[in-house]
Amino acid sequence: METKEHPAVAPKKPTLTPKAIIHQNFGSKACYVVEEVKEVRQTECPGLSIPQMGPCLYRCTLQLPELSVTSGIFKKKKDAEQSAAEMAIEKLSIHTETIDPTPQEAQEGLVTRIAYLFSEKSDTIFLCHSTLIQFLLSDHPLSGHIRATLWRKGDLCGSVPISVIAVCDAKIFSLCKCIDPEHLWIRKQSPYPQDIIESLMKEDGSQECIQVAAIRIPSSMEKPVEAVTLHISLREYYLDVIANELGLEDAANVLISRNLGKASSEIRLFFAAPISYLLDPSSKFANGKETLHFEGPLNVRARYLSGQDIFGDAILACIGYTRKSRDLFYEDVTVQLYYRMLLGKTPGGIYKLSREAILAAELPSRFTTRTNWRGSLPRDILCMFCRQHRLSEPHFSTGSPPFKTLSESSGSCLKVEDSDADVIECVNGATVTASPKQSDSEVFKCEIKLLSRCEDIILLCSPEDCYKKQNDAIQNASLKLLSWLNKYFKSILVPIERLYETADNFNIQIFSKNIFKDILAGQSIHNCQLNAIQCNKLLESICTNSSYDMPENGACSLKIEGPDSGVYPSNGSLSCISYSVSLVVEGENMKEVIEVCNEFEFEMGVGAVISYVEEVVMQMSVGQNAYFAMSLLSSDLIFASAGDSVKMLSLLSSEACYLEYQISLTKVAEPPEERMEQALFSPPLSKQRVEFAVQHIVESQATTLLDFGCGSGSLLEALLNYATSLEKIAGIDISQKGLARAAKVLNSKLVTNSDSGAQWRNIKSVILYEGSITNFGSRLHGFDIGTCLEVIEHMDEDQACLFGDMALSCFCPRILIVSTPNFEYNVVLQRLNPPTQEQEESDEKTLLQSCKFRNHDHKFEWTREQFRQWASDLALRHNYNVEFSGVGGSADVEPGFASQIAVFKREWIPEDDVLKHADVETHYNVMWEWNSKNN
Repeated sequence: METKEHPAVAPKKPTLTPKAIIHQNFGSKACYVVEEVKEVRQTECPGLSIPQMGPCLYRCTLQLPELSVTSGIFKKKKDAEQSAAEMAIEKLSIHTETIDPTPQEAQEGLVTRIAYLFSEKSDTIFLCHSTLIQFLLSDHPLSGHIRATLWRKGDLCGSVPISVIAVCDAKIFSLCKCIDPEHLWIRKQSPYPQDIIESLMKEDGSQECIQVAAIRIPSSMEKPVEAVTLHISLREYYLDVIANELGLEDAANVLISRNLGKASSEIRLFFAAPISYLLDPSSKFANGKETLHFEGPLNVRARYLSGQDIFGDAILACIGYTRKSRDLFYEDVTVQLYYRMLLGKTPGGIYKLSREAILAAELPSRFTTRTNWRGSLPRDILCMFCRQHRLSEPHFSTGSPPFKTLSESSGSCLKVEDSDADVIECVNGATVTASPKQSDSEVFKCEIKLLSRCEDIILLCSPEDCYKKQNDAIQNASLKLLSWLNKYFKSILVPIERLYETADNFNIQIFSKNIFKDILAGQSIHNCQLNAIQCNKLLESICTNSSYDMPENGACSLKIEGPDSGVYPSNGSLSCISYSVSLVVEGENMKEVIEVCNEFEFEMGVGAVISYVEEVVMQMSVGQNAYFAMSLLSSDLIFASAGDSVKMLSLLSSEACYLEYQISLTKVAEPPEERMEQALFSPPLSKQRVEFAVQHIVESQATTLLDFGCGSGSLLEALLNYATSLEKIAGIDISQKGLARAAKVLNSKLVTNSDSGAQWRNIKSVILYEGSITNFGSRLHGFDIGTCLEVIEHMDEDQACLFGDMALSCFCPRILIVSTPNFEYNVVLQRLNPPTQEQEESDEKTLLQSCKFRNHDHKFEWTREQFRQWASDLALRHNYNVEFSGVGGSADVEPGFASQIAVFKREWIPEDDVLKHADVETHYNVMWEWNSKNN
């Protein structure tokens, strides 16, 4: 076989952590004591006294023989420990630079470290035979290897490959990197006592032969991966069998990779060791190594899986000795598992594997809520991606930006087709350092750093979007970075340079192109290898240009069966389906089931499934079945899902094959009103209603405001984000729980952040009342402006009418703004697809009958005509003028605004005598009050 030379690149040495340096110098004499520091915060709301438990914090004390140091307070235990170690290093002036040992020093260190395994004495304490037998019969992985090597014949008896020992001990693994590879095994100088060998042979005397399924990964890209079977007798060393499969002399010539996949996995690559080193004294790297001689070409597929340089063929197998049992552990590795491992190297593949569904999208287009998300969370996917590519854990930094003024606010816009844009409520602003005390009214941005193993920054992702919840900011920033990565991970046609060109559009800065190019090059190699398993040009073309986007003509031969139940999915709803996917060869009556799932749940409208599947489901009602055919997905997805890879390869070699889908819609969970609105509008309707109210406050120069049905204070809190003329704000609600929440939020903003509250510097008092808005209290008479946003639909209709009369006859605000859902707009919110020709021809009443209220708590929802009639009659009875408007949609386009608004205005001055209302006077309980003079 041809031998090639490959220049060895000196990798940058990972920097030792402070704890590692302390361990090098003190070993077990270093004692870390971590204590939890509890922080209790108080809202100091009069009458509420809501204690707030702060986050768990930690402090670490490091005790050394020479001194003791105590760290500061940290959110993570490991950070406290590292800080304490760093303080100790500084106080003791410990030199932190590490120097690589010479090959001779490394070999001596290796022998010293493992001598006790091969000697009958340890230091000055002699071990009796029974103690040695006890170790060899223990569950320690090395004892299993030693026992197995005792079955070897001649000079190989008792010889344990160094690669095995290196796998079991990280320190030995580091020493092995510095040793000349001619010393690839180690054994006891004097033979083991015969009675020990005979005792072990009695214990392991079984001649049973086991068969272990494994995968051969050829170094030649022209050859496909193939399944192999390892026939191993329990009386022979399994590494000798693997060596024979690789065409090597014995196990001493076999190297073992680190474990692949999860930390608990025993799946490893077995491959040939390099022949020798050529040392050039005139030009040396860390250990004097410059050029390596390997037998066979670089195995790019094995290298992509392991992150190590592997030359020649490799065997992917799950076999070895573990701490779980003294017996040889093994599991089958199939072609299907191999392709699942390849998928697990990509962001989209990690998500697909977490959903265990071929129908799942590579990545959803946006993160809405944790409740509706299915599969691994974006943050977890990003962490797993970094671990798969031997990167450090990503670093997430969250902060609260400055608030937005009215002049910076954006108008409303209807958004249906732009699935890439974010729809969570957000404002723009600059990132600031997160404060230890974060109020509930803050919004958050997240910045993500990807770091190499040496803690060098690779890239920085700084999205401009901000979110109400810290977790939403982290998840959406992670999803944005993953989407950018995944776009190029799945294509071999797009050059890496294009990736850098699009980075700015995703608010991404790349600092280390070389490291990043290595990661992407590995994926490109993986994509290229797919061509090696294709059997004809047609399939190769399909695979190379495969996409998960909906074809121009949609699903082929779509047929929907079953009665129309009237229950349809809508944007934001959770739909549950059962399905099967089969590979069909056209004209040959051949069909192979790839995947069957009895229950698969996903959120509509966020790209959680393949686009054409969502298109089909949107046309179905609960209880209906759909049948359709589509062109092939990429072959790695098919192989990762199919059990019989040989049969699947045979079918894929046919000139005309396609995928056949059968889907049943079993149930639909309607989304909350807010989620439904967020799926279509940016900014969300709640934000647009606030901006509508602020606009009238600014125009009217109102100084006092009363919010009817203030609930948890979302409007009052939002008003503090804008500079207005308001001096006095009041809210009234019947729910004590909602008022307690409002008090907590407002107090946090007005008291905790009073120094930075330029927006609310004019406000002198804020007060919350407990009571019904259909009862009158003289203290709430004559406010400049009153608001009642999305409240009346939660009341019975007669109570809503009573409120209107009470508001305009007793409370008498100069301006009253009332908003309520437009029932006619539910057709748009609940059905993404435009109405069919038959629906357009049906009368309006029939179409509206198929719609439901936006929230289960709504007692009614009015059409535009009903709302206009109610408001006009009300204004006429109480001598008010009324104007109609709305947010979301347009008055000139059917079906009008999503949220319809009536603005009542009085031109007359109310009588100052409120005693005439004594017969309806109600005493309100003051739940919370804030006054600028007392703060």
